[in-house]
Amino acid sequence: MARKIFIAATSQNCGKTTTCLSLLHLAQKKYRRIGFIKPLGPKPTLFRGLTVDKDAALIAQVFGLTRDLRHMSPVVVQRETTRQALDGQLVTANFQERIQNSFRELEKKCDCIIIEGSGHPGVGSVLQLSNARIARLLDAPVLMVTGGGIGNVIDSVYMNLALFEKEGVEVHAILANKLIPEKRDITIDYLRRAFAGEPFRVFGAFNFQPVLANPTLRRISRLLDLPLHGNRRDVHRIIHHVQIGAASTQRVAELLKAASLLIVTSSRDELLVTLANLYQMPEYREKIVGLVIPGVIPVSHITQQILDRSNIPYLRTTAHTTAELHHLITEDVSKITAEDTEKLALIRTLAEKRFDFDTIDALFGR
Repeated sequence: MARKIFIAATSQNCGKTTTCLSLLHLAQKKYRRIGFIKPLGPKPTLFRGLTVDKDAALIAQVFGLTRDLRHMSPVVVQRETTRQALDGQLVTANFQERIQNSFRELEKKCDCIIIEGSGHPGVGSVLQLSNARIARLLDAPVLMVTGGGIGNVIDSVYMNLALFEKEGVEVHAILANKLIPEKRDITIDYLRRAFAGEPFRVFGAFNFQPVLANPTLRRISRLLDLPLHGNRRDVHRIIHHVQIGAASTQRVAELLKAASLLIVTSSRDELLVTLANLYQMPEYREKIVGLVIPGVIPVSHITQQILDRSNIPYLRTTAHTTAELHHLITEDVSKITAEDTEKLALIRTLAEKRFDFDTIDALFGR
């Protein structure tokens, strides 16, 4: 039988998908045939003519599993699904059967299967398909990903354990993720002491990595639904800082930080021209990822020419104010895509450093 690991999390954005990418990367070194399934997909996307969950599409692309795509995302939740379920228009038993059938097909051809849950363990309950229920249907033990604290992690783990215990599902491991580097060892030590009497093991995953959470230029273009002008070769660059160009031109230039996206209104001709010229210099190219230019006032003709000739990446909008743009960009939770090659390479490197895959693998082979 295939090795099965169900990846759950105490809350959203704990790092389930990053954990799946890491485990699949390491499993690929040990097993000849690896597989992945996102039984209940809340984030639909159209990929190769199929409506699948975004995480399933990501994994299929990264690991070359596109032939199994229809089994990797058996149930995709649409906007109207919740209302249809409550109105009695859906037969949830059909969803369960679809998930089990897809999983059986993957089991026939895989030595190790990573199963990714959705959101927190209760997500999907309206369809009678909570993480815990799905884990029981697939007879899969759980690895639960948490944040990197101590007290809040202990509280949230025990709260979520109740749902798995109700379904008779075994939790074999807790994976503390996004750990503060200088507190990593002491955090893991306290968590292991807190859970000393439990039947699961506690492991440490990644330290908090802002680079994994930060958006790329492509992500901002999609978030704002704006075309990217200028140097499209920089579309994969990761944005570390978002700065508003409100100060004097000289002051903005002095305050530039590494890998910055600058929001500069269309009326700031002098600043736009200066940034376009600075972009030509190698020492500033590292600091300037690109521009977002809001404002109803058109960019002057000569400034537009300088922007275009400099090839500086920029997005132009008349629909948002500077404050709105800053809020949208800084509050966005950037999810990894198959195009994020820099992030994916970092995940593979960190996985080999932080994950004790042989121990985890043995633990789930019990």
